[in-house]
Amino acid sequence: MDAISDAAAVGAPATVALADTPAGPVPAALLAALPAAAPAVEGDATASPGASPAPPAPPAGVEEDDAVVVPAQARPAGSGRPTEPAQRCPRPVVTELRLSAFGPHRSAVHPLGPLTLFAGPSGSGKSQALAAYEALAGLGSGATLEEAFPDPRARIPDRAVPDAQRRRGFRLGCTVDGPAGPVRLDLAVQAEPTLRIVGERLSQGGQILLATALRDPGRRSVQAAWLTGGAVGVTRAPLPDDRLGTALLPLRVAGSTAGQRQVLAAAEQVVVALRAVFPCDPRPDRMRAAVAPGEGRLLGDCANLADVLRRTRSECGTRHALLAEAARTGCAGSVAGLDVRAPAGGGPVEAVLDRGPGRPATELARLGAGELRFLALALVLLTGPGVLAMDPAAELLSARQALTVLADDFDRGLDGRQSAELLRLALLSCGRGHIRLVAAVGEGTAAAARDLPGVAMVDLRA
Repeated sequence: MDAISDAAAVGAPATVALADTPAGPVPAALLAALPAAAPAVEGDATASPGASPAPPAPPAGVEEDDAVVVPAQARPAGSGRPTEPAQRCPRPVVTELRLSAFGPHRSAVHPLGPLTLFAGPSGSGKSQALAAYEALAGLGSGATLEEAFPDPRARIPDRAVPDAQRRRGFRLGCTVDGPAGPVRLDLAVQAEPTLRIVGERLSQGGQILLATALRDPGRRSVQAAWLTGGAVGVTRAPLPDDRLGTALLPLRVAGSTAGQRQVLAAAEQVVVALRAVFPCDPRPDRMRAAVAPGEGRLLGDCANLADVLRRTRSECGTRHALLAEAARTGCAGSVAGLDVRAPAGGGPVEAVLDRGPGRPATELARLGAGELRFLALALVLLTGPGVLAMDPAAELLSARQALTVLADDFDRGLDGRQSAELLRLALLSCGRGHIRLVAAVGEGTAAAARDLPGVAMVDLRA
């Protein structure tokens, strides 16, 4: 049990335990740099030496064995971690999502492969898991807590009991693998009465590189300490309590010592992986109308699908042809191709299905909701960050980054044939290493995908 416990009670403001982070060698200077105005929680790797009070008892009605148990993920025969190569990842990617106390998840660890599907009954936490990933991605891209968690109370674990100051919160984290090796990020968030980050930890190989703690609840800042090395050993500075400290480190660390360079490499690897995320939820009701021509970058709701098809038809002939081929499987009737109608003098553009010689084309507005969702998701899987409305790290070549698509209710409104074709496209694209897919699916799609090599299943239970 820790400061933001699995029962979600926020503990003493000066120390925030992240007990699921493995204890490891912690630089003495880093320990001394963190405030210790309140007793440390047993098991907290940032606690002052010698402080070992008994952990708080679980709130009434919540027993330790009430924690949600996540069944082991299905693994292909003869493999270790699902679909993850044994060698170091050439591109920064999130390989593990940890939900220590987040919604219905308690002490949950979810390994993520190039193609990961979350399955389980309603209420098991599929959407919450994707929401946690999306929130981490937003924070890594510079979003504030309010932007990343527009409804923070919905993320507080069920039956959470507030502490004496009426505080409740949640905990989450991830592991990012890449050229620098595996790096862990753990975050403790206070949701009530004020939304704020009360603890953050960046670690690698058991060594803490950055740690923050809330020292004064009256100030909108946390005390941060990060590894410096050299004669100084550690650097201390206040950081805002509504932004991810890891994302701010590249602006604060000079990189003049070996310790600073280690911190920078770890922080930049995490930020690159979290920024290369595209949450996608196609909305057929917004995709039917003609749209004004723009820059041709697909929005998360895919409302500007027609404008993006206009761009892919003229700039990405190969991918456009692959999409048209997929449409022959996912759309009813004969499909000869995908075309776009644009007025000669300018104006809104409209996408259509070419039905072949002598047959009138079919406007996308006349297609079913499942057909529209299928076309949008197929386009996302066949394209790249240059065609998606996202902001990857501009300082790195696209070949050094891996796009991750987040899709909740991936198979909503799709029939078995459409779902199977999207899985085929996902396996094709994810197998090349430039794109990853993390999606929540229904039981029908999950049953069809469990025996497919290359698909990592995360089976949740309510």
